[in-house]
Amino acid sequence: QVQLVESGGGSVQTGGSLRLSCAASGYTYNSACMGWFRQAPGNEREGVAVIDSDGGTLYADAVKGRFTISKDNALYLQMNSLKPEDTAMYYCAAVWLGVRCHVATLHTSQYNYWGQGTQVTVSS
Repeated sequence: QVQLVESGGGSVQTGGSLRLSCAASGYTYNSACMGWFRQAPGNEREGVAVIDSDGGTLYADAVKGRFTISKDNALYLQMNSLKPEDTAMYYCAAVWLGVRCHVATLHTSQYNYWGQGTQVTVSS
């Protein structure tokens, strides 16, 4: 069973920073595509940043230049210059099908494992 556990969310003021972490277990970490997605109340879940098994990254336009996805022993999302519109529940996601994933996309349908989410709230 694959398990993903997020941490690092919280409440910050506009312009502040947060670093989200995702601990993964139950699969071969370096074979997976992984990413961060967010969902605000009333909205669909949207891709924020993703990373493939080779370290290639892709970001949503809304966060380019402000957020950075990375991985070592866990998956991270460094969020700088936060804005109120970044307020959402942030989810860690992974796709692991027993083969290496070389192309990560921002589409939720690609991912078959999800964490429970961590809340990020940015006040104006």
